[in-house]
Amino acid sequence: MEETKTKTKKRKVETVAEPQQTEWKEQVIQVRRVTKVVKGGKKLSFRAIVVVGNKNGQVGVGCAKASEVIVAIQKAVADGRKNLINVPIFKTTIPHPITGTSGAGSVMLKPASQGTGVIAGGAVRAVLELAGIENILSKSLGSKSPLNAANATLCALKSLKNFDVVAKRRGLSLKDMLN
Repeated sequence: MEETKTKTKKRKVETVAEPQQTEWKEQVIQVRRVTKVVKGGKKLSFRAIVVVGNKNGQVGVGCAKASEVIVAIQKAVADGRKNLINVPIFKTTIPHPITGTSGAGSVMLKPASQGTGVIAGGAVRAVLELAGIENILSKSLGSKSPLNAANATLCALKSLKNFDVVAKRRGLSLKDMLN
């Protein structure tokens, strides 16, 4: 009998390192029990407000309702990812003071020096931290609703402009504008 040896070639498979996707963080701001009065009585559901961000300049707020808490949170996270905005961050703070409004609530944001930290409360703090802003001063005015405060903060961050964008719009160089 003749024995045949089969040689198996081991192929070296090279894996190309894919760029790591940004890690999304989620923070639940509020879960509230809400009811709707229908013909047969009251229908109970839950409303969740969630902030989604990557701590690197992208943040979004989502709000959703469902008959179960977990489902409401999942829907709110999906809604937050749909409503992401890019935040211009200058060093570790924002480029200039700004005010944002949503409903009866408004939020005033001011840049702060290194080491100040996030001086904000509630929903405003959650939005600013998940946006990646480390030093900022804020004041919440008007409505105390977490949804209004979060949306007002998002509105303010959305209308921020970088120095180079403003310099280009004015027809100046960045050096001329900052002097």
